[in-house]
Amino acid sequence: MGIKETSFYEGGPHIGDLIINILLGFTVICLPLTVAAIVRALWLRYRITDRRISVTGGWQGRDRTDIIYLEVVKIVKVARGIGLWGDIVVTLRDNSRLEMRSLPRYREIYDYIAQKAAEKTGLSPEEIKC
Repeated sequence: MGIKETSFYEGGPHIGDLIINILLGFTVICLPLTVAAIVRALWLRYRITDRRISVTGGWQGRDRTDIIYLEVVKIVKVARGIGLWGDIVVTLRDNSRLEMRSLPRYREIYDYIAQKAAEKTGLSPEEIKC
């Protein structure tokens, strides 16, 4: 029997991202952004627990990425949609990056990831946040 994980956030991107991109889709120039937002809304799912960050996405949700907090060295957040949602980029020890786009509650998630990474790495949350 495995160790139980406590989920902090499970869900997809913020609905506002989809709405704005659909409205922008009425201009031909922004049509690729609209398609990308629809694909994110259909198949992108985030799961942030006390042990790991899991992102399921790609065409029909077939790709999955899991990272553990021990590998996190830096996180950055960027507000989108007048601050209603945002993006978070997690940098790992091997300098690879995991981008999480259009997250609702991105400020809370950012703080939570920084706290969990600090507990696992021995760094302070301020050293991990940028």
